[in-house]
Amino acid sequence: MEKQLHLNLLASRPPLAGGLQSSSKIKMGPGRKRDFSPLPWSHYFETMEDVEVENETGKDLFRIYCSGAHGPVLLLLHGGGHSALSWAVFTAVICSRINCRVVAMDLRAHGDSKVKNPDDLSADTMAKDIGKVVEMLYGENPPPIMIIGHSMGGAIAVHTAAANHIPSLLGLCVIDVVEGTAMDALNSMQNFLRSRPKTFKSLENAIEWSVKSGQIRNTESARVSMGGQVKKCEESTSCPGVSNSIGEGIIEEEEEEEVEEESNKKRMKEDDQEVKKESIFTWRVELSKTEKYWDGWFRGLSALFLTCPAPKLLLLAGVDRLDKDLTIGQMQGKFQMQVLPQCGHAVHEDAPEKVADALATFMVRHKFTEFKEGYLC
Repeated sequence: MEKQLHLNLLASRPPLAGGLQSSSKIKMGPGRKRDFSPLPWSHYFETMEDVEVENETGKDLFRIYCSGAHGPVLLLLHGGGHSALSWAVFTAVICSRINCRVVAMDLRAHGDSKVKNPDDLSADTMAKDIGKVVEMLYGENPPPIMIIGHSMGGAIAVHTAAANHIPSLLGLCVIDVVEGTAMDALNSMQNFLRSRPKTFKSLENAIEWSVKSGQIRNTESARVSMGGQVKKCEESTSCPGVSNSIGEGIIEEEEEEEVEEESNKKRMKEDDQEVKKESIFTWRVELSKTEKYWDGWFRGLSALFLTCPAPKLLLLAGVDRLDKDLTIGQMQGKFQMQVLPQCGHAVHEDAPEKVADALATFMVRHKFTEFKEGYLC
C-alpha cells in the first residue's frame, strides 16, 4: 500500500502501511530529546507579501515568499495540503548555489492565501491564478521564469506551462508526480487521509508527528513547513474529533517509563479541565473534500508534460515510477530525469541539497544562469 500511495496528491508519502491512526503510539529509542519547535519563515526567505489579483468573483490575495535579487525566477508550487513554506530549506540552499530569484507561492485555498472561491481547485483555475500572480509581480515583461512544482503543484505547473500562462517560461521541473502512479493511488487516498490525526494539541506536536510518522523526514524542514499545513482552531469545539486524547501517541524519548499512578490520574484530571483552553490545531485544507478535482489534476499529465516545448526536468524518489508515455519520452530524449533515492515523497523537503544540486546543474547546463562565485559543484 505504501508503494501505491507513494505518489499521491499529498506532499507526503503515507507513513506506514495501513496509515497511522491518531491514537497510535510512536516510541523512539533512548537518546537526546529532539527539538520540534517551529522555525520562522524569515530564516529562509528574505521577504513575504500578499499579491492581490482580480477575478470574476472579486479580489483574491496570494501569499508569496521571495529571496534573491538577480538572475532567473524560480517559481515554486507546493503539493496538496502544504504551503510555500515547504520550499523554505530548499530556497536557502538553491540561493547559495546559483544566481537566481525565488518566488514561493501559497496556492488557492492553501497556506495564507485568501480567495473568494476556495472550493474551486480545478487545474484550470489554479493555473490561471499563477499567471495572474506573475503578471501582477512583473507586468507585461516578466523575467525568465523556471516553474518548479511538487506533486499536485507539479501537475499545476504542467497545466500552467501548457496553457502558456507564463510567456517568459524558461524551463519546467516536476518533482515526484507521474500520471500513471498518481491515478492508481487515487482509489486509496481517502483511506490514507482518514488515517491521519484530525487534530494536534500544539504546533510542536504536529511537527513531531510529521517527522516521526515519516511524512517529512527532515526535521528542520518540518519545523518551518508544518505551520503552513495546520492552523489554530478559533474555538476548540469547532475542531473535528476534539477530545482529551489530543496529542496522545507521541512519546518523548526522555519520558519516564513508569509514573506513579496517583500522579498520573491527577494529570489526566487536569488535562480534562484544561483541554478546552488549549490551542488546538487542525489541518488548513480538508483534502478529502477536493476529491472531485483529483482526476483533472493528473489525467493526461504525461502527454501534457511532453508537449511543453521548454527544457524539462523530472525528479523522482524511485526509478519504478515512469509510465509508458514518459518511458518512451525519456528514450526519445524529450526530458531529463534524475532519481533521488532514499527520499520520501516530499523529496525537496527530505533532501533539499540533492534537489538543489540537480536543479542548479540543469539550469547551468542549459545556460539559464551561473554558479555563484566560490561555489564548488
